[in-house]
Amino acid sequence: MGLRQWREGLRDGTRPSRALLAAPFTLIAVVTVVDINVPPEVHLGPFLVAAPALTASFAGPRLTACVGAVAVLAQAAVALTRSSIHDLNHTYQIAALFLISAIVTFFAHLRERGTTEMVRLRTVAEAAQRSVLRPLPARSGPLHLASFYLAAEAGAQLGGDLYAAARTDAGTRVIIGDVRGKGLDAISGAAGVLGAFRALARQEGHLPGLAARLETSVAAHRIDSLNEQDEHTDDPGITEAFVTAAVLDIPDAAPELRLVSCGHPPPLLLRSGRVHALDATEPGPPLGVGALSPAGPTQDVFSFRAGDMLLLYTDGVTEARDRSGRFYPLAERVASWSGLGPGQLLERMRADLLRHAGGNLGDDAAVVAVERLAAPGGAGPAPARSAEAEDGR
Repeated sequence: MGLRQWREGLRDGTRPSRALLAAPFTLIAVVTVVDINVPPEVHLGPFLVAAPALTASFAGPRLTACVGAVAVLAQAAVALTRSSIHDLNHTYQIAALFLISAIVTFFAHLRERGTTEMVRLRTVAEAAQRSVLRPLPARSGPLHLASFYLAAEAGAQLGGDLYAAARTDAGTRVIIGDVRGKGLDAISGAAGVLGAFRALARQEGHLPGLAARLETSVAAHRIDSLNEQDEHTDDPGITEAFVTAAVLDIPDAAPELRLVSCGHPPPLLLRSGRVHALDATEPGPPLGVGALSPAGPTQDVFSFRAGDMLLLYTDGVTEARDRSGRFYPLAERVASWSGLGPGQLLERMRADLLRHAGGNLGDDAAVVAVERLAAPGGAGPAPARSAEAEDGR
């Protein structure tokens, strides 16, 4: 790692600070000056070993070797000043310093190589995760969308939560879901649901039919996972796998939305500064349970007019706790942020959620905000039943 790379790193903040880089050279200078001026029976040369050892803890092999070479030269200068380079004591100190510098340089090389490999693997993993959970489009017909995802597992960008949007001839279909469990099994389950939704959203004209076909896909994925298991492995995370989900169809031409709930928390509708929970009349069981009624899942219809904001979320949001154990008051917070666009709303919500949870979520959290925009010319869709009326149905 050359000096040019270090200077670039200092500018972008990915490398140690100038003060940290100066520390080993300052140590060498101080030890050298003091060693030259102390009585002959005092030898401070062994302290020079700390300079390359310190450098190896934060720098690469080249800078570590450079510091080690400067330390050896400083020890030689002390030997020439105080007695002779051939003095046996100084000869041993120089030899020991050279050997230790070589060893720590080698370990710095191993550490840098491991770090490079880790960065490469993490880059590949992040690319794979982004291909599974693709960013939502900012616009879809008359809708403005925004989203965020917070993974509970350190270093991950994706867990068991999922969301996606698909454009159809008549409108936009959206799914948000939560796969039971964590880790690779949850990611695999989320990828399966997202793949099935993207493939079926444009093929199935009836929303309950789409939910039923998603149920079939999740059940098939579960069976495949069981068949791939080693017969001696007992993993309840696979045998009990299911997915809570909310599947929505938002037509362009009608001021409404259609909802099929499969055991998922109800979406929130923000209208005129008030928040209404869109509770399904007969919420179905989670996908993968295999308990859908013979008639298929039930579809509910709610009004969704120009200026309305729809908030879809997973239970990682509402179950986030603060230090006193209080759950995150989602509806209350959203009501206080009325008037914001989807992007601004989610930016504020993301920061507030992390602050509430102390920066550590106990579960993955995913949120999607959907706003219906006014039609060109400022005229919105025709009036429809209010959310208040639907709450009382």
